[in-house]
Amino acid sequence: MPRIAVIILTKNEEANIEGAMDSAAFADEIVIIDSGSTDRTKELAEKRGAKFVSHPMDDEGFAGQRNFALIQTRAEWVLYLDADERLNDKLVMEIKKHIAECPQYAAEIQRVNVVMGQTMYHGVYRPDYCQRLFKRENVRWESVVHEHAVTDMPTVCLKTPMEHLCLTNWHQYMSKFDRYTTLMAEEMKLRGKKVGWLQMHSHAMFAFLKMYLLKGGFLDGKLGFILCQLHYFYTLMKYVKLHDLYKQE
Repeated sequence: MPRIAVIILTKNEEANIEGAMDSAAFADEIVIIDSGSTDRTKELAEKRGAKFVSHPMDDEGFAGQRNFALIQTRAEWVLYLDADERLNDKLVMEIKKHIAECPQYAAEIQRVNVVMGQTMYHGVYRPDYCQRLFKRENVRWESVVHEHAVTDMPTVCLKTPMEHLCLTNWHQYMSKFDRYTTLMAEEMKLRGKKVGWLQMHSHAMFAFLKMYLLKGGFLDGKLGFILCQLHYFYTLMKYVKLHDLYKQE
């Protein structure tokens, strides 16, 4: 089998890093790229044998971190895993089989999202698909916030999903809300995007209706409704912050 490295980006992930590493224990190497943890992330990661590299996040954002990780390992294959994601035995077997039998293909993995202990099948946190498995020399990453892979490898989807423990409390949600809306506003400004006050609200309302009605958020009950409402404010806030960036100039 070719060597495979699992790459995990972290910042203050002491609550998650052990679970992520345990689920990725099959890998030949686990590489942690940390953007400034002040908790026990480093201690816990190194205790389990990970290669821990501190690397402040720059203007290239998450894409820059993922690209930097590629020069921290010599493994032929890389699998990107978030600290709050969990592989299972069946998926691990499928990953190994893919590398052995389909080396010309990259692979994406379905994420089943768990919010506050509830598995979400619709709306904002419906299951999604993420490109994660590549030959190391055949991938680069672009974009600041919602980074995406650029690869010359055709991509197939693995059958077995992984679990994504994306939210466990509302404090965590609000922290991500603030960080991601800021990053999104900065990215939109770099693209020269501008919106008026009426457009801000119309975009936000459309985002809510899309997630609650078109994407079936109402089928996930009370929590589905709350998350779709918050998606309205998320969309509104990223445009408000964009407006402020122009105002500051």
